[in-house]
Amino acid sequence: MNRLPPFSSTFSSTEEPSMSVQHAHTPLALALALTAAGPIPALAQEVTSLTPITVSGDAQATPLNPGVQAERARLDGVAGGTNLIEPQKETRLVTLKDALDYQPGLVVQEFFGGLDQPRLNIRGSGIQSNPVNRGVLLMQDGLPLNEADGSFVIGFLEPRNARLVSVRRGANALSPSATTLGGELDFQSLTGTDGDVLRVEGGSFGRLGAQAAKGFRRGSLDGRLSVTHDKYDGYRHHSGSDRTSVHGNFGVQGDGFENRTYLSYVDLDVDIPFVVTRAQMEDDPTDVIGDGNTANHPLNVYKRNPHRTSRQFRAANRTYWGTEDLNNTFGVYAQSIDDTFQDPLVATVTDGMTYGAQWQFAGKYRAIDYRVALDWSRSDMNRDLYAVNPQNGSKLRRFGAYDLQAENRNALLGFAWHVAQQWTVVGDAKFTQAIRDARERGSGKSLEQDWSYVSPKLGLIWQPAEDQRFFVNVSRSNEAPTYWEIITNNAAANNAPTMTSDLSTLKLQRADTVEIGGAGLLGSGRYAPHWALTLYHSDVKDELMSVSTANGTAAGTYNYRGGTRHQGIELGLNGSLPAPGTGAAFDYRVAYTFSDFRFKGGEYAGNRIAGVPRHLVSAEILYRIGGLRFGPNVRWMPSSTETNHTNTPNTRQDSYALLGFKVDYQIGKHWQAYVQGDNLTNEAYASAFVIRNTGTTAMPTFLPGNGRSVTAGVSYRF
Repeated sequence: MNRLPPFSSTFSSTEEPSMSVQHAHTPLALALALTAAGPIPALAQEVTSLTPITVSGDAQATPLNPGVQAERARLDGVAGGTNLIEPQKETRLVTLKDALDYQPGLVVQEFFGGLDQPRLNIRGSGIQSNPVNRGVLLMQDGLPLNEADGSFVIGFLEPRNARLVSVRRGANALSPSATTLGGELDFQSLTGTDGDVLRVEGGSFGRLGAQAAKGFRRGSLDGRLSVTHDKYDGYRHHSGSDRTSVHGNFGVQGDGFENRTYLSYVDLDVDIPFVVTRAQMEDDPTDVIGDGNTANHPLNVYKRNPHRTSRQFRAANRTYWGTEDLNNTFGVYAQSIDDTFQDPLVATVTDGMTYGAQWQFAGKYRAIDYRVALDWSRSDMNRDLYAVNPQNGSKLRRFGAYDLQAENRNALLGFAWHVAQQWTVVGDAKFTQAIRDARERGSGKSLEQDWSYVSPKLGLIWQPAEDQRFFVNVSRSNEAPTYWEIITNNAAANNAPTMTSDLSTLKLQRADTVEIGGAGLLGSGRYAPHWALTLYHSDVKDELMSVSTANGTAAGTYNYRGGTRHQGIELGLNGSLPAPGTGAAFDYRVAYTFSDFRFKGGEYAGNRIAGVPRHLVSAEILYRIGGLRFGPNVRWMPSSTETNHTNTPNTRQDSYALLGFKVDYQIGKHWQAYVQGDNLTNEAYASAFVIRNTGTTAMPTFLPGNGRSVTAGVSYRF
């Protein structure tokens, strides 16, 4: 039978597919237009409950760590765009871009090309934030990694410790706490002995990295410990970085029971080379403000010393009990943060604790799979703002001292109704109360904001064959501002004695989205390629716009009143073709993301929203024979990108194409070695930029990307 898997399958977890209860006629009409297959073939009462899923092939898969096959089955029950990524199959796995490249719908813009804070974008949510801090929910093993205000330090993610990354784009997010336009990314840890490795790698610009990981599995017990360290001198001046992370987990299983504890510590230290003008980038992309004829510039990077140092300790525990017909999952976590983000003018120092708990009850009744979930999180943080000494980068006068308390209370009701053999209606509604309270300790000034909202979704899945799936959905997403948007300063004047800070009252960002698409195989046989296509259209109200000053520092955030529109295409294709040689093949993959984001009305009516490439293509083809793989790859941005909302001529990020080549050799059962070259043509290009309402060619705007580089590594797997 061509049935979709039930939500509460053999391997359940805290989140399951979700949908809404509004505008049911829209997805139904779109689905019929898409399929042109006639009416639904049978009535609901004629459908029996689905048979249980028995997942084989993932020897160490468990309910709390389901493995690739079970996660793929769960994502097949989502009526919308998703990604399932297996990081351990990648040749190199140092940065987030290494793990998320070649994925439709995921736009990763590197800032400095090292161990820095890349800008992650999904469907335009939080594209202007600097530092990158909102728009998606990051999760570690099914529990949120974000602070309760929605912010995050993306450098805390460690792809080398991930067995898989499950991405649910937009309102397809499964967690009760994920309600943003961007959706969620869940990094699931390696457990037991499935990731025993010694790894060392190095390359251009002083890149060095090492990992040691070892686990055990004895009966119902298992555990694993991984330690990684990376050092990078940087392509640009003042762009060095260091990162150390320790991840461990311990699990115990019984009959219908599993408990797992997770511990992690991450220490991240990144120098920030800051932005430069187009002329500086084209003259020498390694330069910073302070080189050449800018040596006496008031924002001299060497003297101002912009940087970010962040540390996090995290402890979490999850428990599963029950059967596939009726089960519970409960998780708790606590994490500390010690974070200093210093731009050339202001040092923002944050420390605090975040606590959270999440419970889900899932089951089946005849043709309906259902789930109920509750989620709670709270952050208590202190944030101090200091003027930066223009001579040595030390902290001068403190001009803001804030006590911050963020809290979220979430509830979810979800279902999957298998109305016929090939048809499933799925829906959920998320109920949220978001609280953002702030008080300035010196003046006593305070601002208490809270929002209560519902984030519904309703979708339809049609699976005409085991290897074909089509979907349509309508949804509403909601996003409350973080403290990076709520707390503002007037540092643009660069006058330390007069710097002040304030609190901003902001509205909730809302978006109504229609999404349609599908995934499956093109044809049949060994070389049939796998395709995935999603089209979406979002009408956004009160979009949170974070912009920069003329010198590139943060200018504040506001709600755009004229309405905005986000729409796009997310297309992926991968497979193999026969090649000369015994057992040889060409393995290929390509991801295309089209983003058309515009202002509907208001001051910038008709203009493009700055920040995200309109077209982005990532592709590679590798010749594979035995344990050897080698071939070229390309990252291509074929058109220019606006850097300001006015769309000022001659201020755009220029198009570029970056060519690379990799060689990967599996030597027997244990050894593996690789060599990878990037930007082999040594093209000078802007990898990212700051976003403004309006700009000129004289303003420092661009972050130059890395030049030609080579990385090599070797690993031994136990």
